[in-house]
Amino acid sequence: MVAVRSWGRLSADDHDLRILAERPLAHLPREPGQHGLAFGMGRSYGDVCLNPGGALWSLRGLDRFIAWDEATGELTCEAGMLLRDIQRTFVPRGWMLPVTPGTQLATVGGAIANDVHGKNHHGNGSFGDHVQELRLLRTDGLSIRCGPQLHPDWFAATVGGLGLTGVVTQATLRLRRVPGAWLDTETLPYGSLGEFFALADASEAGWEHTVSWIDCLSGARAGATRGIFLRANAAAPEFQHGAAPKDRQRTVPFAPPVSLVNRLSLRPFNAAYYHLNRRRAGRALQHYEPFSYPLDNLQEWNRIYGRRGFYQYQCVVPRPHGPDAVGALLREITASGQGSFLGVLKTFGDRESVGLLSFPQPGVTLALDFPNLGDRTLRLFDRLDAVVAEAGGRLYPAKDARMPRALFEAGYPKLAQFLPYRDPNIRSAMSRRLMGD
Repeated sequence: MVAVRSWGRLSADDHDLRILAERPLAHLPREPGQHGLAFGMGRSYGDVCLNPGGALWSLRGLDRFIAWDEATGELTCEAGMLLRDIQRTFVPRGWMLPVTPGTQLATVGGAIANDVHGKNHHGNGSFGDHVQELRLLRTDGLSIRCGPQLHPDWFAATVGGLGLTGVVTQATLRLRRVPGAWLDTETLPYGSLGEFFALADASEAGWEHTVSWIDCLSGARAGATRGIFLRANAAAPEFQHGAAPKDRQRTVPFAPPVSLVNRLSLRPFNAAYYHLNRRRAGRALQHYEPFSYPLDNLQEWNRIYGRRGFYQYQCVVPRPHGPDAVGALLREITASGQGSFLGVLKTFGDRESVGLLSFPQPGVTLALDFPNLGDRTLRLFDRLDAVVAEAGGRLYPAKDARMPRALFEAGYPKLAQFLPYRDPNIRSAMSRRLMGD
């Protein structure tokens, strides 16, 4: 047995870790009566990727390209392929993944299981919108090919299905053409939630990527919330000639006894970050990697939250309730004195997700990291949950480690439709917590 943590480092639980390397993969190894779960890079923050006491099937060995069609942009690869490896292989050829999350150190299988989204949801939707076909291996040996047109019921259950319908072994993705690796970016400071929503509304039609850093402790007074709004488009072909930034990997060497994110550090850091970026306001050319994945060069950054780990709380609320709900969430966070360096506020587009349990829905999403302060943090989450529930919103399972079952069931009304597609021999810590087994 091997102790495995998720990205939030909230626990280290023993697992029977199995490396899947057989090609073609025909069966999922497990002991009689044992339950298993697919495992990629472990970048999920909470317990969706953990299966304490059971088997974890690592897909990192299944990371080969299988087929590429230059005419259509269709790429078939194994599910353990890193998004980073796809980007670095195909961006120089003029192709890019249409949707990626805030890290490219995730696998294709993980991106499908959590139906991840990016800074361009308002235009491109989520990852599942660009999956043409996938292969799903069940624990009884059944292999199912499915896609939007082929067994669409299995496809809708598996995209965003939290890895509970089987193991995705390979997928065919449709990449999109791009002029190169460089982006035309603009940095816009703002001083209120009203300004944020005005910028979001004004940007969605003409800018592919939009996202905002928000000072989570500046929301105590109505109208005082400040932040930095970022937007970007692919730069014109005449500006696609810069050298890619060098890989300068740094690593946080160890987890300190207590979190470095605390009352003493949070306010000065947020103030410094805001004023530094305010001075950078305006247009600039930027390579896609530092713009889209700003933390990927800082390995093990999750250690800064100390040995007790941290939670990420990400919710989405319908747009009509967005300003009031986000304001109420920020007031609760400010009053608690807890919060994060990494507050992210973004609007989702008006499109329904492919998956039955996909997180994105039309509205506004807020994501924040919180050091694990035990009951004090959990009591804050109870208050945040009440705001999200009243607004008709939901939490992101890929980030979650403690959402109440009632909030999960209220936020995901297609849960009953999903349950018949579960593999009976696949479980996770999350499925036990939120689905009873």
